[in-house]
Amino acid sequence: MLEIRWHGRGGQGAVTAAEILATGVINEGKYAQAFAAFGPERRGAPVLAFTRISDSEILTRCQIYEPDIIVILDKNLCTMEGVGDGLKKGGTVVLNTNQKAEDFLYMFKNAGKFATIDATEIALRELGTPITNTSILGALVRATGVVRLETLEEVMKQRFGQYAEKNISAVRSAFKETALFETGERE
Repeated sequence: MLEIRWHGRGGQGAVTAAEILATGVINEGKYAQAFAAFGPERRGAPVLAFTRISDSEILTRCQIYEPDIIVILDKNLCTMEGVGDGLKKGGTVVLNTNQKAEDFLYMFKNAGKFATIDATEIALRELGTPITNTSILGALVRATGVVRLETLEEVMKQRFGQYAEKNISAVRSAFKETALFETGERE
């Protein structure tokens, strides 16, 4: 089972990204679940979302404490307590930043791979707003290949209707522009 923990801020679309990914995986014939941990969230407040992916039925129904992948929609969240906690040895970090992965290595000691993307710049360019969820999905697909990009595009057409093409442009741009960095850390 592949477990992903999403860290974002209210209004960035972390929960929506987790759901789009899960729907895409299901459309490709696997099992998936997506859910959020809600408290007194408001626009700009930290938000947690989770995605599980498996070839067989998923019976686990709790938060993800030891993720294979951590996705961070706002680099400023990296300094918050617990963001890097539990990352499995050799795990992947997908990070919205205009900095190099090397600048974050000390925060994610178990990371085997980093995928960095300036998802905010892409969202502003493609969508006209700093909602980074579809941009970060492009980076996640580039880093992991967990689902086909075309499958996500189909989900976005259904989910976003008249706004789908802009979101598809964002996911494609991020896929092309994502920088990958291998740390050498392995499972």
